[in-house]
This record gives sequence, structure tokens and C-alpha cells, in this order.
Amino acid sequence: MLKFILKRILISVPVLIGVALVLFVLLNVVPGDPVTLMMGEHIKPNLIAMFRERMHLDDPVLIRFGRYILNALRGDFGVSYKDQREVSDLIAMAFPHTVKLTFYAVLVSWMIGIPSGIAAAVKQNTFIDRAFMGFSLMGVSLPVFWAGLLAQYVFAYKLAWLPTTGYYSFRYYIMPSVVLGWSSAGTVARLTRSNLLESLRNDFIRTARAKGLSESAVVVGHALKNALIPVVTVMALQVANLLGGAVMTESVFGIPGLGRIAVKAIADRDMPMLQGTVLFTTAIVIAGNLAADIVYAFLDPRISVEAG
Repeated sequence: MLKFILKRILISVPVLIGVALVLFVLLNVVPGDPVTLMMGEHIKPNLIAMFRERMHLDDPVLIRFGRYILNALRGDFGVSYKDQREVSDLIAMAFPHTVKLTFYAVLVSWMIGIPSGIAAAVKQNTFIDRAFMGFSLMGVSLPVFWAGLLAQYVFAYKLAWLPTTGYYSFRYYIMPSVVLGWSSAGTVARLTRSNLLESLRNDFIRTARAKGLSESAVVVGHALKNALIPVVTVMALQVANLLGGAVMTESVFGIPGLGRIAVKAIADRDMPMLQGTVLFTTAIVIAGNLAADIVYAFLDPRISVEAG
């Protein structure tokens, strides 16, 4: 198991460096001078030259990239051109909002997806099967921004049940959590249904039924345990992806998480801010994938043996 984990970590390191390299190159070919962004368009040329030298913007690209990687390993992503604050501090302020939104959204996804998948499998090819799967898959099909705007129109504007935007209490997170969780519930539902149907066809299920166990005991106590192994892996990946930045949801509902500050950094051409958020997001996704691999290896030891 230790060899399996170390192998996954070693594979993740070049991925992270590669993302940092591609991002650094792309952002450095984008038009626009960061000094002009910071100081305004009417700054004198001699001041521009002085600030460029102070910020090491005239150094060779490889030197700047190497300095950026070394600083990033220490958690230093530089200073935001727009806000003139440490990028790591701004990420630390935004990340708790993304974590909170992700936590609620994941709960919604599981609460919708797993029961829907179980009900659809138990009632295969019936109206219940089609209804549950249709409702779950609708969340996958609808764009998140459109579902968010529709939810705001119905539940905030028409019914006045919930606030439109903000992040001041739990009530402000209900709509965005449901919208974001619903968008990923379809994947959980489909995977739960397909794996449960496959598990119900096994010989040990027929043996359990022959012993006189009730259908609920057979499904929950025997079939579901095996069916949820791949579902758990997808769940771990969903957590990582949602933590990586629910950009549309945070933008629509005015939640100042990682996604929203990344969008703001793009609009402001704030390269250190964008580099920091994307690199931090990539690290989260890689860590989530690693956690999913480890969980899967614990649930099914054959995975770590084969991979090792």
C-alpha cells in the first residue's frame, strides 16, 4: 500500500509543475503591462521602468519561472497587482467560502444521487425508475448558471423564500448548494443504479434470498455494500472538483470563493492572483484524486497490488 501511495504522489508532482509551466507561459503572452494596471495609464515611462525592475519583470522568463516555483513551494504566490495584497492571504480568505459551498453541495448530491440510484435499480424499467433517473439527469443537463438564475427567479423573486445573493448565513447557501449538488447528483445516481443492478445479479444475492432474508435486507445489507465501491471513488473526485472552483455558482450567487476571485483576476489581468488560484485549485484536484485512489485501494486491495 505504501508503494502504491508513493507512486501516485510521484506521478502528481510533474503534473503540478506542468500546469504551472503552461499557466505561466500563457499568462506572460497576454497583452497588457502589470505596472500600468497597478499605477494607471498615465504613469511616466521612467516610473514604469523603475517598477518593472523592482518587480523583476525584466528578468529572463526561465529565471522568473524558477523563482515563481520556488516561492510557490513555500506558499508564496506573490502580490496581487490589483489589490496590492498577498495572493496567499486572498486565497485563504476565499477558500473557506468554497469549502462551505462544496460541503453543502456534496451532501445534496449524495442525498439525491444515492437514494435515486437505489430506487431506480430496485424498480428497474418502471415509472419510478424513469422518474428518479430523469430528475437526476436533468441536473446534469441543465447549465449551472441557467439553473442558478432560474432558482433565483422562482425561490427568491417570485416566492421570496430565500435571499438572492450573499454569504452571510446558512440561508444564503441553500440555493447555490442545491443547484451545484443537483448538477453532480445525476452521475452518482447513474453509477449507483448500474452497479447495484450488477451486484443484484450475483450468486451470493440469490443465496441470501434463498435464506429467507427480506428484500430490503438483501439490497441494503449485501448488494449495496459492493455496489458503492466505485461510487465512493466518484464521490471523492466530485469533492475535489467542486473544491477546485464552482466558478459559475459562486459568480451567480455572489459568493466570494476561489472561482469568483479567479474570474475577477481574469477581468483585471491580475496575473499573480490568477496564477495562485489556478495552481492552488490544481493542487486540490490532484490531492482529491490521490485520496480517491487511496480510498479505492483500501476498499479493493487488488487495486494497490496490481498498481504496485
